[in-house]
Amino acid sequence: MSGKDYEFINPRDSLDAPRPPVAPSHPFQKRQEENAAKADTAKSESATFSAREPLYSLANLVLDERTALRLQSLKNRFKTHALVYGEWGLSKTDPSGRHIAFNLYGPPGTGKTMCVEALAHEWGKQIIDVSYAEIESKYVGETGKNIVAAFKAAAEQGALLFFDEADSILGQRMTSVTQAADQAVNVARAVMLKQLDAFDGIVAFATNLARNFDGAFFRRIPIHIKIPLPDEEGRRRILSTILPDEVPFKPRIDLAVLAAKTPGLSGGDLKNIVVNAVSDLAVMPWQTMNAATLTEMFVRHAEATAKAKREVGRSPVVTEETVSIPEVQNV
Repeated sequence: MSGKDYEFINPRDSLDAPRPPVAPSHPFQKRQEENAAKADTAKSESATFSAREPLYSLANLVLDERTALRLQSLKNRFKTHALVYGEWGLSKTDPSGRHIAFNLYGPPGTGKTMCVEALAHEWGKQIIDVSYAEIESKYVGETGKNIVAAFKAAAEQGALLFFDEADSILGQRMTSVTQAADQAVNVARAVMLKQLDAFDGIVAFATNLARNFDGAFFRRIPIHIKIPLPDEEGRRRILSTILPDEVPFKPRIDLAVLAAKTPGLSGGDLKNIVVNAVSDLAVMPWQTMNAATLTEMFVRHAEATAKAKREVGRSPVVTEETVSIPEVQNV
């Protein structure tokens, strides 16, 4: 490079030298910058929550008698709420009973969300879904604002407010605060407690980890209903419900045999088994297969699902009908 091509500028002199104009951003880069700015703005504002129609009704549920009775008790709580707390004056001794709050707990895939949907349908309520990912914010204080926004939206829309994976939101508060993030968690928990106390509507929670609940939240949620894994008869009924009558080989599937070979599996597991087996059989000569062969196809998928659950470790697959999970007060 020649001297004519390169001019040395002393760094000290360059401090006072006029700076060249900044080249305008490329249109694509400009759009990226605008989108990033919008995203930051959206993050710093309270989340928007919209109600939707429930997807399931009570006809879609397959429950054991004990669980069905507990849900019936919860239905009665809604039906008689105005009478008991208004005309009969129970609000004098239970001021916090203005709202109906309940928690469904149990292993994954047992139908907790379906139960919430069915109850909302029964009560003629739309649902506002809230997950921790929706209300959590990297900005200090914004998570609390999003919680307030969720309760406000439910009140304005007359909707059932549903917190799924509630242990993430109702977990135990930090006793040893060492950083700003810990303090933000405690503030969010405090906001949640305040909103729950002041709420006049219906709020539902569902969790796989009920033991992680903070004691203050447990006391403010008077109804806790365990949704257990189905027993053998329950699995047979679930399989019959999941497998549509339109499937041409359904009458040849021995659902009793399949139910007996799926201990410890949830309704969600059974759905996956049915979908996978039916999909395989759809491209096979099922017309020539007998009942034993068709049933064996479902059993093989059941064994694969049970093996995967053991190896992945998401939840234990048991060989007994009685499954031990953390106990919480029942109604």
